[in-house]
Amino acid sequence: MEKIKMTTPLVEMDGDEMTRILWKQIKDELILPFVELKTEYYDLGLVHREETKDQVTIDAANANKKYGVAVKCATITPNAQRVKEYNLSQMWKSPNGTIRAILDGTVFRSPIMVRGISPVVKTWKKPITIARHAFGDVYKATEYRVPGPGKAELVYTSEDGTSFRETVYDFECPGVLQGQFNKDSSIRSFARSCFQYALDTRQDLWFSTKDTISKQYDHTFKDIFQEIFEAECQARFEAAGITYFYTLIDDAVARVIRSKGGFIWACKNYDGDVMSDMVSTAFGSLAMMTSVLVSPEGNYEYEAAHGTVTRHYYKYLKGEETSTNPVATLFAWSGALRKRGELDGLEALGVYADALETATIETIESGVMTGDLCAMWEGDVPAQKVSSLEFLRTIRGRLEQKLG
Repeated sequence: MEKIKMTTPLVEMDGDEMTRILWKQIKDELILPFVELKTEYYDLGLVHREETKDQVTIDAANANKKYGVAVKCATITPNAQRVKEYNLSQMWKSPNGTIRAILDGTVFRSPIMVRGISPVVKTWKKPITIARHAFGDVYKATEYRVPGPGKAELVYTSEDGTSFRETVYDFECPGVLQGQFNKDSSIRSFARSCFQYALDTRQDLWFSTKDTISKQYDHTFKDIFQEIFEAECQARFEAAGITYFYTLIDDAVARVIRSKGGFIWACKNYDGDVMSDMVSTAFGSLAMMTSVLVSPEGNYEYEAAHGTVTRHYYKYLKGEETSTNPVATLFAWSGALRKRGELDGLEALGVYADALETATIETIESGVMTGDLCAMWEGDVPAQKVSSLEFLRTIRGRLEQKLG
C-alpha cells in the first residue's frame, strides 16, 4: 500500500531507557511502513538534556506551540542517584513539568480497557478519566535545604512596594523548606478545560482538593471552579444531563473506590500524578493509560503516563529478552497522528490511527500480551506471554490486514 503522506510535522520528543528502545521499535514496526512520517525531532534523553543544560526541553515545548501537536517518550526526572549515575552537573527538573509550565493546560488520562482484564476494583465498569492540572505546585516549587537553626519567612512584595510577611517556621535544627505557587489565570484555564471536556464526553465531573487545611491555596481552586461553573456552565450541564460537584480529596478517594466509573476526576497537579497511577494500575497496568496535555491555545502533547521502565532496561543492556508493555507509548503515537490528521484535514491518518489502536486491543484480547498483563488475564483463551518486539509484530500483522 502507498504510505500516508503528512503535510505538517509532529514534534517528536525522544526519551530514556527502555521506553526509548520501544519508541524506535514502534516507529520501525508500526509507523514507518505505513506513514511517510514528518517530525521535528528533539532528544529529551537525559544525556542530551545535560549537554544542552536542558535547553532542548524548552525548545521542544516551544516547537509544540509552533506546530500544535507533539508526541513524547517517557523521560527520567533525576534524583541524587541519577545525578551520580549520569554524571550530571545538576539535578534537572522534570521535563514534563517544564513543558507543562510553558504550555499550561490540562492533562487528561484514561485507562485503555480490554475484554479479559477486569479492574481490581470490581465495581468499576467504565473508565475513570483523570483531569490533572498541568501547571505549578511541587513541579515548579522553590526548595531549600535548611542547614541549621533559623527563621523561614514567606514574603510577597507588590509592584507598589507594599509587602506581606509571615513566619513559616522557626527552625531549631536542620530541615527542608519548599515554596509552591499557582496563578488564577492557569486555574481558570484548568477549570474551563475540565468543564468543556465533561460536556464534550457527556460525563459527570468531580473536583477535589483539601480546602479545609489549605484555606488559601486549595480554597482558591475550589472558588474559581465554582465561580466558572455557575457563571458559564451550569445551564449547559443541566441540559446535557450531567453533574459537577466538589468534595475533599480524601472523600473523593473513598467515593471513587465505591463508584462504577464513567466520570472525570479533576485533580491538582501532584494529586493527579498520584491518582492517575492508582486508577491505571487498578484498571490493569500503568502501561494501559492514554495521556494528552491540552493547552488553552489548543496545542496537544501526547505521552505515556508511566516511567522509563529502568529495571527492564538494565536487563536489555545485559542482552536479556524483555516483555515490556508498549501500549501507552503506542497510543501516544496513534493519538498524536490522529490529531495531526484532524487538524490538517488528512482523513487517512485518522483511519490509520483507529486501525492501529483496534489491532492492539484485538491482539491482547486474542491472548497475546506482555508479561505485566498475563497475571491479570481472565479471558477465554490462554494468555501467551511474548517479548515486546513479538507483541509489536503480532499487532503489525493485524494492522496490515485492516489496512488491506
